[in-house]
Amino acid sequence: MMKRKDGCRVTGMVIGLIVASLSVLKAKNVEPELRVMSFNLLRGGAGRGQPLSQSAKVIELAGADLVGLQEAGGKAAELAKILGWNASDNGPKAILTRHEIVGRHLSGVKVRLPSGQEFYVFNIHFKPAPYQPYQLLGIPYGRAPFLKTEADAVASAWKTRGPQVEALLREIQSLPDQELPVFLTGDFNEPSHLDWTARAAEAGHHPIKVAYPVSLALGKAGFQDSWRQVHPDELAKPGYTWTPVTKADDPKDHHDRIDFVYFRGEDLRIRRAQVIGENKENADLVVAPYPSDHRAVVAFFEFAR
Repeated sequence: MMKRKDGCRVTGMVIGLIVASLSVLKAKNVEPELRVMSFNLLRGGAGRGQPLSQSAKVIELAGADLVGLQEAGGKAAELAKILGWNASDNGPKAILTRHEIVGRHLSGVKVRLPSGQEFYVFNIHFKPAPYQPYQLLGIPYGRAPFLKTEADAVASAWKTRGPQVEALLREIQSLPDQELPVFLTGDFNEPSHLDWTARAAEAGHHPIKVAYPVSLALGKAGFQDSWRQVHPDELAKPGYTWTPVTKADDPKDHHDRIDFVYFRGEDLRIRRAQVIGENKENADLVVAPYPSDHRAVVAFFEFAR
C-alpha cells in the first residue's frame, strides 16, 4: 500500500508540474508557431486583374504571421488595413506583420512577439536580369547574351546580384544583437544551388548543374533555406514558385524556385514549408483565381526554449 501511495504522489507531482508549466506558457503568451511568408504581389496585387482583397486571401489562407512583399506598388498600407496588421512600407518592397514592429532598418524590421521574443526580418527583391536560366536555355530576355557553361552562369549571376547580397549581409552583420534570430524573405530572381544539382540535370529538371552564388553566399553566412530543410529531395519536391502563368513545357519559359524564406538562429526550429498557388498540382494551398505570377511560400517555425 505504501508503494502505491508513493507512486500516486509522484504521479500527482508530475501532473502538477505539467499543469504549472502550461499555465506559465499561457501567461507569457508563448507562441507555439511562427509563420513567415514571401509573396510577390505583381504590380501591387493588380497585375492579373484581381482586387487587392484576393492577395489578402493568399496571406490569410497561409495563416501567415508576417509577410515579406515584393512588387508591393505602394499598396502595402492598404493591404495591411485589410488584414488588420502593421506595415513597414518603402514602396516596391514591404513587410507586413500581425505583431509589433519595434525597429526599422534599410531592408528590414525588428519584431517583438507578445511573449517578448524578438527577431529580425529582412526582405529583398534582387535584379531580374540578366536571368541565367534563360541565358542557358537560349530564351531571349533583357537582351542578355546566351550562355553554355556553369562557370559562365555563375559569373553572370554574381555580377548581376553579388553587390546586392553583399550589401544585405553587411547590413545584417552590423546589427547590435547578433544572437537574435533573423528571417530573410524575397524574390531573388536566381535559383538555388540546392535545386540545380547534377541529379536534377540528369532528370531533365534543368539543363545543367549550376552552383548559384547567392544561395551559396547565404549558406556561408549561416542562413538555411526553409523549403530545402523540410523537403531535401529536389526532384520529389521542386517547390516551383516561378511561374503559375505558363505551362511546364512552354519553350519560352522555365519553371523554377526563386522565392525563398531563409532563416538563421540557434533558437529556431523549422517545422513545415508550403507553396501557395493556383491549383493542387502545383501548390499545397490553393487560391483561385490566383492573383500573382509568383507562387508564394510560407515556412512554419518554433522557438526553442
